[in-house]
Amino acid sequence: MKILLLNQFFWPDSAATSQLLTDLARGLADQGNEVYAISADGGYALAGADEPPPVHMYRVKTFPFVRGRLGRVLSYFSFYVCAAFVGLTLPRPDLVLTLTTPPLLSLLGTVTKFLRGSSHFIWEMDVYPDVAIDLNYFKAGGLADRVTGILADCSRHHADGIIALGECMKQRLIQRGIAPSSIHVADNWADGKAIVPLRRSGDSSKVVLLYSGNLGLAHDLNTVTATIRNLRDDERFQFLFVGSGSRREELLSFCSVEDIHSVEFRPYVQRTGLSRSFSEGDIGLVTQREACCGSVVPSKVYGLLAAGRPILFVGPREATPALIVERFACGWHINCGDVDSLTHLLLHLADNRGEIEAAGQRARQTLLDYYDLPLGVARIAGILNSGPTTVVTTSSCISTT
Repeated sequence: MKILLLNQFFWPDSAATSQLLTDLARGLADQGNEVYAISADGGYALAGADEPPPVHMYRVKTFPFVRGRLGRVLSYFSFYVCAAFVGLTLPRPDLVLTLTTPPLLSLLGTVTKFLRGSSHFIWEMDVYPDVAIDLNYFKAGGLADRVTGILADCSRHHADGIIALGECMKQRLIQRGIAPSSIHVADNWADGKAIVPLRRSGDSSKVVLLYSGNLGLAHDLNTVTATIRNLRDDERFQFLFVGSGSRREELLSFCSVEDIHSVEFRPYVQRTGLSRSFSEGDIGLVTQREACCGSVVPSKVYGLLAAGRPILFVGPREATPALIVERFACGWHINCGDVDSLTHLLLHLADNRGEIEAAGQRARQTLLDYYDLPLGVARIAGILNSGPTTVVTTSSCISTT
């Protein structure tokens, strides 16, 4: 089968969507499919060092991706135009899979479906326009909201299937009028061979909370900074932030103004170095704002599980990370704004280190049983082969007993 993959980021870029799509491309190619991938020639994050996947890669010229609004628009628009031209001149694909970077990329899949008779699946990494409203880019009910919603939902209604990253995202899509029978729930994954548990080096008297990846507008920072302030004089705690994002400068400023010395910042780490990077922490910190529940699903969870680090999730109870923590007892959940509970939890864990180690062991086992790379790729491949009527969900693989 000829399969066309469309996303602005692909190998060797280390953005989360790039890594997931690259993993899937390898898996589809290994199954004997002829895979084509169209992406931009500019990156979002640093380049990885792994081998290229065995697929036909087409990199189109675009305006460089930058974090300002105008820069994003120019980068997105140039990718639409160039990707559409390349996609319509390639050999006819049997199936097109579109992700959601840039927004409304699914429209290219819809056009290909109607012009060339291809099947079309949408892999929703972010739900538009919901996420733009949640992050205050769009005004709810405004012109941008209405136009984007009409276009996005039109593509969803005509797709042969939609892949959501969790039940919370499925509910968002249902609220937009998408038929539940067309939505397939499939969690993201991490590579349990590439990311392995390592013993933490350094000062064993400290409890190190590690935040790894993008720190953006969808993430709760206020609950964390208030807790850092509460614990500023307790030398047992250290907070390590690895990566970048739009809220990184806000956190740097907070630490400077408050004269906080328990927070350390490091740059992005290549995928090949994640095991070592994750081993620098005792607990993996993941956050999400209440407003963004279901419009995005944090992907940081799965790498931390692979590294055998328990998850401390600060966010809504209905979000996928909270459900994982609850199902598998592989960490702890705190509601956004509940600074007292977060502070008390960390003080308790500092006095009971065995609970951290036990939750970390359960985290690694959870990854191996449900969220390892081969399982995740098989879920997506199964969905793409299932057609529009058979719903494949992660929950069918999970025992809650």
